[in-house]
Amino acid sequence: MEIILAAPRGFCAGVNMAIESLDLAIRNFQPPIYVYHEIVHNQYVVRTFREKGAIFVDSLDEVPEGSTLLFSAHGVSPEIRAHARARKLFAIDATCPLVTKVHLEAIKYAKGGYTIILIGHQGHDEVIGTMGEAPQAIVLVQSREDVDQLNYRRETKLAYLTQTTLSVDDANRIIERIRERFPWVESPPKEDICYATQNRQEAVHKLTEQANIVIVLGSQNSSNSQRLRELAAEQGKAAHLIDGPHDIDRAWFTGSECVLITAGASAPESVVQDTIQFLVDEFGATVREATIRKEEVHFPLPKPLRQLTPSGSGASSMTTSAKPKS
Repeated sequence: MEIILAAPRGFCAGVNMAIESLDLAIRNFQPPIYVYHEIVHNQYVVRTFREKGAIFVDSLDEVPEGSTLLFSAHGVSPEIRAHARARKLFAIDATCPLVTKVHLEAIKYAKGGYTIILIGHQGHDEVIGTMGEAPQAIVLVQSREDVDQLNYRRETKLAYLTQTTLSVDDANRIIERIRERFPWVESPPKEDICYATQNRQEAVHKLTEQANIVIVLGSQNSSNSQRLRELAAEQGKAAHLIDGPHDIDRAWFTGSECVLITAGASAPESVVQDTIQFLVDEFGATVREATIRKEEVHFPLPKPLRQLTPSGSGASSMTTSAKPKS
């Protein structure tokens, strides 16, 4: 068996920032530390922080007044921020700056009298937060068929935005349909789908043709991880989304395959290496890393945390990268 280890893979800058933020908060502030929703959509990460004492909640009413609260990387609506202030919570905002960018665009377009077509997945935390910025001005579409249900006159000011973790190909197909139906529609000068999402999809697109099987490390509720699995499957390859080696079915392999391994933007490198080690032990796999693009993006920590580290960034063990095993 040969393993092709895709690069880039795994944690993006926004996830690194959010995880470092929670790690620092747990180590430096009076416990317990509450987190609104999952810090990132990864079961290993959530479980690890639960073991450290973090408490994940879906309602701020579960958080005692005056407690420390972290907003996850996916962002929250103004209503949630106001609720946190009303409960006198010490709120640390770990929203990814690329998600914040979409929020600010929604606010700008709404103030300008635009109807905003948001391309995204209904119920996703990021979409809920974005729509909360201007609920009366935003309509959500998930497909070209959804776009066909819209009817706007030429005098209607229209703009579109996208969830940051979408499939680039899927988003482009929907954008194409929006432009066909509403050629006057406006959009931000820079696209919303994040650099890490695009880079991981590009790596899968380019490397899948060399493999028989594709393994994507990530959780089932991770949008960007699901897109990686779907992209590989669209190229006719057996593709599996797993949280770690415990999810592997040995029947997937004969031992002579070429296996492409990648990881969604919320999956830690440790689970990638554990999966590689499993295949090395079980099938005598060899490993080669294939780098499609370098990433050197870093986001600063939230202001309440920056003074806690000399460099302004934390030192969570989950954010450190490891060299591929062979």
